[in-house]
Amino acid sequence: MEIKVLGTGCAKCKTLEKNTRDAVAELGIDANVQKVEDIMEIMQYGVSRTPAVMIDNKVVVAGKSPSTEELKKLLTQNQ
Repeated sequence: MEIKVLGTGCAKCKTLEKNTRDAVAELGIDANVQKVEDIMEIMQYGVSRTPAVMIDNKVVVAGKSPSTEELKKLLTQNQ
């Protein structure tokens, strides 16, 4: 599974990255988590509101920072 956390480095973006990594670890999922901070790259994904999460090149969250529990639900739905 390829997961990208999109955000320019604000506090919410950093929280989302931590929550995403925690959710992956708690679920024991084999996933590559990458943080993308370059605004031009983020825009190429069609994301206009950050923070955002992409799972296997599909945007599943944009404009909010879900909890670890919410992310675990999203990750299990997208396995």
